[in-house]
Amino acid sequence: MAPTYTLEWLCQSIVEQTQFAVIFGDHEGIIRFWNSGAEAMFGYRADEALGKSMDLIVPERQRALHWDGYHRVMATGITKYGRQMLAVPAMRKDGTRISVEFTIILLRAPTGEMLGAAAIMLDVTARWQKQKEMKERMVALEAKLEQAGKPA
Repeated sequence: MAPTYTLEWLCQSIVEQTQFAVIFGDHEGIIRFWNSGAEAMFGYRADEALGKSMDLIVPERQRALHWDGYHRVMATGITKYGRQMLAVPAMRKDGTRISVEFTIILLRAPTGEMLGAAAIMLDVTARWQKQKEMKERMVALEAKLEQAGKPA
């Protein structure tokens, strides 16, 4: 039996229903696509995010670094994060800082002109917090061993 859906509908459904945040920023860094995963992760509805700068989710302390990298990628069309994950802090609507990992997809017009970048993001705050706590416990245990005269 032939499928009763189009490839466009299938792709749209997958992107819209994933728990991952999928965001597209145009050449200037203005948000042009924001899926339901981004709504859940960052707390902004699509109508609140679309047309806004990515500063919406980039913490103030990281903005200069973010924009330096973003503008460089838009000018050169090259990113090292197309094949590897980047881990960065991000900010929710309520001001809560979260840790996210993401990969970048550069999008070009058929003419080759850079249109912008899409990011597929995952909130890794809980995992990052656990790792931080484990490191702190290890440091404390090593200090106790050293105090007891045993090498760590």
